[in-house]
Amino acid sequence: MNLQEKDKKYIWHPFTQMKTAPLNIPIVKGEGVYIYTENGTKILDAVSSWWTNIHGHSHPYIAEAVCEQFNTLEHVIFAGFTHPKAIELSERIIGKLPYLNKVFFSDNGSTAVEVAIKMAFQYWYNKKETKTKIIAFNHAYHGDTFGAMSVGGRDTFNNPFNPFLFDVEFIDVPTPGNENIVIQQLNEKVKNNDVAAFIFEPLVQGSAGMVMYASEILNELIVICKQHEVLCIADEVMTGFGRTGKFFATDYIENKPDIVSLSKGLTGGTMPLGLTVCSDKIYNEFLSDDHSKTFFHGHSFTGHPLACAASCASMDLMEKPETWQQIEMIIAEHQQFGKKLESYSLIKNVTQRGTIIAIEFDTGTNTSYFNNLRDVLYNYFLEKNILLRPLGNILYILPPYCITKDELNTIYDAIEEFLINY
Repeated sequence: MNLQEKDKKYIWHPFTQMKTAPLNIPIVKGEGVYIYTENGTKILDAVSSWWTNIHGHSHPYIAEAVCEQFNTLEHVIFAGFTHPKAIELSERIIGKLPYLNKVFFSDNGSTAVEVAIKMAFQYWYNKKETKTKIIAFNHAYHGDTFGAMSVGGRDTFNNPFNPFLFDVEFIDVPTPGNENIVIQQLNEKVKNNDVAAFIFEPLVQGSAGMVMYASEILNELIVICKQHEVLCIADEVMTGFGRTGKFFATDYIENKPDIVSLSKGLTGGTMPLGLTVCSDKIYNEFLSDDHSKTFFHGHSFTGHPLACAASCASMDLMEKPETWQQIEMIIAEHQQFGKKLESYSLIKNVTQRGTIIAIEFDTGTNTSYFNNLRDVLYNYFLEKNILLRPLGNILYILPPYCITKDELNTIYDAIEEFLINY
């Protein structure tokens, strides 16, 4: 059997209807913005492989750091022990989030959110205050563990599990023109002072279709929450590490969250790792001679040294002026391309925040993850050796920062060609 046949025989892939899906494409190499198939075909990864590979594939600097760490310490239990790279990474993350104080390690975005939710609930439990509700945005996506699903949109993805998810108070996303309604909704939800936390994807709702809203309204919502002693959780799993044009999306807002969840670009997309960063206000409520107030959460690979080494190397790259020059270049190129798209009747809307540009196609039906245009777009661009993974009729570009202007133009030209010929 070849690789595709073996894959079909043994592997169950994520977000895939295995009965109808075509055979998966074996990838044997990655370098920069490209991934390579077993027959040598070069595919331009325009979505950073699920928004993770911010510096491109197989970056030699990160690879060297991981190799060096492997030859020094590959893993150690993180209860009762620590290691230099975990300490270095924590110190550097706190340096970028100076209003927070403590870092809790996990292994991916879903668990980073799960930890944040558990922290928030237990914070009030330890204080002996009854606050049992969480507020979240409609159509949010925070991951696929049960807590993360509970604070996400209730849709086809979660229908089999809805009876087992805890109740959440949902409010609309404060998109332009909708801000006052959302403020009213939030004020209504918090008036009884029984809300434990408000969780949000700051400025960009990723899986909802790259739905974007302004920093000013998020500031207002956080003010309302703080007035009612509601903890604020920023899910920066996708928006962190330069994606929105600043190091973190929360850098755009004056009023800061109490907890921030990180993953994806944290390791440069090279290894699984999650961080949940919180304030001393929260951490101190777990300090007690009463052992029942301990935060009983952990993973076998918590604080994994190899992932921490990759993250520190990625942070080195993020702190280089060249990286921010590349980010600014991508932002400028996206802006120019967005203006060009205004002339196409098939385009309903174009939105951009930092290195993320989202293109909504007008298909005469509601925007939906299950829009039939999704497969048409995906296959069209894959035939041109470009990986774009639309969210229904929302096509987005979220490239590695090492991409060149020529490579961006390759993507832009292919999109325009589709618009002309469709």
